[in-house]
Amino acid sequence: MEQIKFNTAEKLLQIKAIKLQPTNYFTWASGWYSPIYCDNRKTLSYPDVRNYIRNSFVQIIKNKYPDVEVIAGVATGAIAIGVLVAEAMNLPFIYIRASSKGHGLQNQVEGAYTAGQKVVVIEDLVSTGGSSLKAVEALRAENIDVLGMLAIFTYGFKIAEDNFAKANIELTTLSNYNVMIELAAKKDYIKDADKETLAQWRTAPEKWNK
Repeated sequence: MEQIKFNTAEKLLQIKAIKLQPTNYFTWASGWYSPIYCDNRKTLSYPDVRNYIRNSFVQIIKNKYPDVEVIAGVATGAIAIGVLVAEAMNLPFIYIRASSKGHGLQNQVEGAYTAGQKVVVIEDLVSTGGSSLKAVEALRAENIDVLGMLAIFTYGFKIAEDNFAKANIELTTLSNYNVMIELAAKKDYIKDADKETLAQWRTAPEKWNK
């Protein structure tokens, strides 16, 4: 698993799905300033990267959740990779909208499923965990048994860890912030002096550079 974490971080850095700009920071939709931006949708444009992510997810699911019956993707970022995982495992696929449709059947969970089925949820990125866990809540409201969640990357915020613990959901990620910083410094994506800035941001992102 440790090798998967470093391999995934390197691939995300190579294709610039993760961008590190400690001195020319980004502004998130939440209003937070950030020295990092993660766009895992880019992985879909690189066959070797998306295949690696798919195969890693499949390997983990087979080891941790052999009883899985359905793969679910969180809209919209994890739909495509979720379909790839479901296809590789010859399992049904469903996806969860951020909110119920305002017309038609007004579904939040899309696809064919039955109450009691065992589901593994695929996510692309976990920050605070809020939107990811809303997807879990939507599945549980349909009496679906959520075995766990897998994501490509997490920032490792304490609030996310607390949120997943409260929701009683196990989160497994292919890589994480600590591994990424270590690898980025080793491979000269950042300077050694930038490591402290990146570490400080992760401690209190809502206050950083304010």
